[in-house]
Amino acid sequence: MRAPLSIVIPTLDAADDLPGTLAALAEGLEAGLIRELVVSDGGSADATRAAAYAAGAIFAQGPAGRGGQLARGARQAGGDWLLFLHPDTQLGAGWSRAILDHMRDRPNRAGHFRLAVRARGTAPRLVSGWANLRARAFGLPCGDQGLLISRRLYDAVGGYRDIPVMEDVAIARALAGRLSPIPAIAATGAGRHAQGGWVRREGRNMLALARYLMGADPERLARASTK
Repeated sequence: MRAPLSIVIPTLDAADDLPGTLAALAEGLEAGLIRELVVSDGGSADATRAAAYAAGAIFAQGPAGRGGQLARGARQAGGDWLLFLHPDTQLGAGWSRAILDHMRDRPNRAGHFRLAVRARGTAPRLVSGWANLRARAFGLPCGDQGLLISRRLYDAVGGYRDIPVMEDVAIARALAGRLSPIPAIAATGAGRHAQGGWVRREGRNMLALARYLMGADPERLARASTK
């Protein structure tokens, strides 16, 4: 019987982040959980491809855009279950056991991890606290929290949309009432927030989320985020 889980990671110049993320997956290999790793790349100019091949991953390259990359990676994956991770998200100890329990006990539900930010201070705690509250209270986990979902359920809700931003929110809304927390940590890197300023970055994220939920076009939101 083949291992049930395909892991899909969208990348764009992620060579610095991938080693830590891949190292954290070792316990899943030891548990016989992981069938394959799919790195869905958006045209990296660094050593991302080499890092993926060194890990034995399937490397699928195409146009950049996280929604499209996630969808492309899912098409390449052959597992009965899919786990979508960002390239700077490192799963905490015990994640494989938690996933096996979820597969057994909640086969008709998707799952997400509890977010932590790999940085010290008040701002990182507030960012992770808001993300976890958003997931718990509103059923809208962010992409940094990962998404575990059966192939059957993924196909039933139409999978990831090929949109430049808010792909995580779009699929969470499609999964309304069918998302559960997984009792393990997903620790994300602090780079994007640290570079843009913690308060400014999170404020822009919250504004973009509110605009999307009110019907704003993801293409327009993506253009605004680069200004």
